[in-house]
Amino acid sequence: MSFPHIIRSAIRSTSSKIALLARSTTPFTDRSFCSSSESEKNSTTPSEASYYHLSGGPSHMRAAVFWEPGKPLTFEDFHMPRPKANEVLIKTKACGVCHSDLHVIKGELPFASPCVVGHEITGEVVEHGQLSDSKIIERFPVGSQVVGAFIMPCGSCSFCSKGQDDLCEDFFAYNRAKGTLYDGETRLFLRNSGMPVYMYSMGGLAEYCVVPAHALAVLPNSLPYTESAILGCAVFTAYGAMAHAAGVRPGDAIAVIGIGGVGSSCLQIARAFGASEIIAVDVQDEKLQKAKFLGATHCVNASKVDAVKTIKDITGGYGVDIAVEALGRPQTFLQCVQSVRDGGKAVMIGLTLSGAKGEVDINHLVRRQIKVIGSYGARARQDLPKLIKLAESGIFNLSAAVSRTCKFEDAPQAYKDLDQGTIAGRAVVEIM
Repeated sequence: MSFPHIIRSAIRSTSSKIALLARSTTPFTDRSFCSSSESEKNSTTPSEASYYHLSGGPSHMRAAVFWEPGKPLTFEDFHMPRPKANEVLIKTKACGVCHSDLHVIKGELPFASPCVVGHEITGEVVEHGQLSDSKIIERFPVGSQVVGAFIMPCGSCSFCSKGQDDLCEDFFAYNRAKGTLYDGETRLFLRNSGMPVYMYSMGGLAEYCVVPAHALAVLPNSLPYTESAILGCAVFTAYGAMAHAAGVRPGDAIAVIGIGGVGSSCLQIARAFGASEIIAVDVQDEKLQKAKFLGATHCVNASKVDAVKTIKDITGGYGVDIAVEALGRPQTFLQCVQSVRDGGKAVMIGLTLSGAKGEVDINHLVRRQIKVIGSYGARARQDLPKLIKLAESGIFNLSAAVSRTCKFEDAPQAYKDLDQGTIAGRAVVEIM
């Protein structure tokens, strides 16, 4: 099936900035600054943040903060975050509960702390940063409903310029390495002390968040805020694996190992791409039963049978064309590689404990031309609008993918439940 082409993000230009400054009415009339110094307005500091508030709206917000491994998330008051050029302030409506956040919370993935977690969001555009490109402002006018991708492309690095948003240099160098946006600064400061707090992606488990505009796509009114939040990570990750890493073609046989939020999304994407055999592998019968509804043609409980042998039996002894590992464990890494046919692809999308190693039979890899491919996510500017179309048309069933919703104050418990394996699909936190 074909999907609509995505209009490339507009290139920033000096002329557009000049035109923006010259406009008699600007998108910044919705905000108020008590500071009179223009130089203060152009730099984000704890003292400046205290002067910033939305006209007729709040001057502060709440967010869930991760302090250190072993300590629970706490809700703290923050100064209202202020977007900079080509960034958008979003009033957060919903945020998904993802294993990647859990890895950070448990200390399994090193990340700057304290930080606000949460990286798959929907919300409403509240404001644009000063000097933002006029085309971005036109694309995302104040009041627009949007969804945000967790990989937030800068739009101008060597990879972004080639359309490889999933490898954005600034995203990994600044956000994942330092917990900041691309000027090396966070947008989050505690209200009581002005202490900076880092951002895991946009820091979406908050009442408001700042998102680089290239990570956003307009959400149509026909799609709900809550369920649509998963488009930004669970579905986004699955699509990247299937479309770019695996290159799924109609008739392919596919195995998905680990049927959580991302793995279950892989099933639906594989079905949408025309896979003939879709084999779901997990150790929980509840997840496998749900997998049948999401597109699995076969289900394998790896706690009861040899998963690799069963996959090969289903495929006439050959193995699958594509196996996807969506759990992030050395054992399932090996199962994934062993499950593919000669010349097949083993796609790894599950994150794990930092420094963990996966074993592979080198001779088998070489002689049988097995391809082992890592995939972190999709490409926001190209793919996020496509995912919205899939959801809007009903090809991807958002309601079936979301298994639980909870209130903002219940977010810490949701991560505990995720850690205990009691969430069958994806949980979503409803914030506003």
